[in-house]
Amino acid sequence: MKVEEVVRCLLTDKFGVDASDIESHVPLRRLRMDSLALEELRLLVEERLDVDLDAVELTSRDTVGHLLGAVQSAARNGGTA
Repeated sequence: MKVEEVVRCLLTDKFGVDASDIESHVPLRRLRMDSLALEELRLLVEERLDVDLDAVELTSRDTVGHLLGAVQSAARNGGTA
């Protein structure tokens, strides 16, 4: 499964985000992702994709595209961001 597919699935299945709202330019706060939800999402992504996102700091002001870029970067760098 690709990074984008995993993130989309997690956002819709675990956090109840409408799939049509998930676009790269959309801030995570618009998807109702607060700091606790972002931490949970980070942990789930790490588990599903076997990547380490400890160095990635996400805020609700970041966009879906920023999140995807950070995860893709970690995946390319052998699992670490």
